[in-house]
Amino acid sequence: MAKIMMAFQVLPKVEDERLFEVVDEAIAVVAASGVTYEVGPMETTMEGEPDQLWAIIRQAQDACIKAGASRVMTYIKMDYNPGKTTIEEKIKKYREK
Repeated sequence: MAKIMMAFQVLPKVEDERLFEVVDEAIAVVAASGVTYEVGPMETTMEGEPDQLWAIIRQAQDACIKAGASRVMTYIKMDYNPGKTTIEEKIKKYREK
């Protein structure tokens, strides 16, 4: 199966001072997965096979709960253009400035 792009943002329900700590646990799941990814100020974008990316998002949600969140809202965006678009292609021109 060809790679696609998927971006997600977790919003764990925790005390304000713990928010970034819990979000870091979700990002650690992505980092450990081995997929190509980029952390942005409001979401994390990944490249991979669709089933693989869905599983990573589920694991990231579970990591938030394990880190103490009582609830996790997750916003997901998907660019389903199998094998035709990469993170690098989409942002290269902005990095060259």
